[in-house]
Amino acid sequence: MPAKGLKASLLACVCLTASPAAADTLKEALAQTYFSNPQLEAARAQLRATDETVPIQRASGLPSLSSSASLTEFLKQSSASFISPQRSLSANIDLGVPLYSGGSVRNGVRAAENRVEAGRADLRGTESTIFTRVVSAYMDVIQNEAIVGLTANNVDVLSTNLEATSDRFEIGDLTRTDVAQSESRLALARSDYRTAQANLVIARENYIALVGSAPNALEAPPPLPGLPADLQQAVDLALEHNPDLIAARERIQAAGYDIDAAGAGRLPRIEAFASSGYQNYLGTLGSIPGAAAPSQVSTSAQAGLRLSIPIFQGGRISAQQRQSQANSSVALEQGIATERSVIAQVRSSYSNWQAARSIIASTQSAVDAAELSLEGVRAENSIGNRSILDVLNAEQELLRAQVQLVTARRNEYVAGFSLLAAMGRAEARDLGLESEGPLYDPVVNYERSRGIYLDWHSDPDPVARSTRTVDIPAQDGEISQD
Repeated sequence: MPAKGLKASLLACVCLTASPAAADTLKEALAQTYFSNPQLEAARAQLRATDETVPIQRASGLPSLSSSASLTEFLKQSSASFISPQRSLSANIDLGVPLYSGGSVRNGVRAAENRVEAGRADLRGTESTIFTRVVSAYMDVIQNEAIVGLTANNVDVLSTNLEATSDRFEIGDLTRTDVAQSESRLALARSDYRTAQANLVIARENYIALVGSAPNALEAPPPLPGLPADLQQAVDLALEHNPDLIAARERIQAAGYDIDAAGAGRLPRIEAFASSGYQNYLGTLGSIPGAAAPSQVSTSAQAGLRLSIPIFQGGRISAQQRQSQANSSVALEQGIATERSVIAQVRSSYSNWQAARSIIASTQSAVDAAELSLEGVRAENSIGNRSILDVLNAEQELLRAQVQLVTARRNEYVAGFSLLAAMGRAEARDLGLESEGPLYDPVVNYERSRGIYLDWHSDPDPVARSTRTVDIPAQDGEISQD
């Protein structure tokens, strides 16, 4: 292959760029994921379920109102009574107002509120994790498309070499060994090409599973914003903004409130109460002979204060408090474990990012050198100073360097985005996705559910919000030749 054509192929494939009219961008892929990914939708629904724990805990401290009614048929009258009724209808209304519950309601609500905050941080963590997977899938498609292009070009080059070698063998300029070597390298190149196609299919299908649509001539990704100046800055930002760490801290606080809520079970409770009753004998109440007919209807009403003082509960309260203390210890240790994990993730991502940047520079030099080497070996082969095997080796060395450069560029971008995710800087707002549509606001549902006091209020039956991919055609390993 001429050097000019080889260099053009290298620029087209290795630079990981494409700019057709209908190309997809990384921002579009992230936006589509944000609005249609089932894991994200499930995480939002899980947070909405967590939101309801606050009104559930709060309900224990609010007034309660209940009513009851009964219709009684007296099947056998008392032999000692002259005015026994045959039936009666009674109704009661009872109102209870908790005045003091030992702090169980207050601490229960506080614990629930902290768990809501932890749930919001968990949602942020899920968001950044899925975005990291999308970026990885996006770059995998670009990488594997480039490798398919490189291996396809290698097949073409080796096919041309084989034809030239066969022609020179026919005129006695080369031996059968030279032809066999060219045939062997061409067969291996075709195998590499098929493997690259299979890897491209896997990358495209993984992209579909995450994004919800097939990749369409993906454009090169934009530069990553907000990368740290040094490792210490990355660690400091992660300790402050990493969503997993924030969630762990909120759960630690919630566990502390659980201890106080459990201990409240041994304290007195005060409740104000009021009730009203109505009874109607439905005209069946008899009367004493010679006396006035009794009233068939009676009403009653009462109100007061009720004090409940626990004296002995079989050790249940102390066991519940010890259980809460043990759960608090779990939360504390999990917080440290999360901190360790986040620090390790930041440091490893930073190291991978820096390593990939160095590898790109060195591998680019290797590509340039391998390209010049191949040109020189071909020129020397044309005058008989180099063998066909030397040419084949030079071509293989150039291909290997090209693939390494493609891989290094993919790894550098993915490691950089993983670093941003660990720092808590890889969420929808950080990536500017609000320009693609309104972002999900978890506070809206929380405020809505917190303001509902009616027992008969419910949401519509749930329906799936994410998109299915069953109708997307199966992917192949072909690439555009434009």
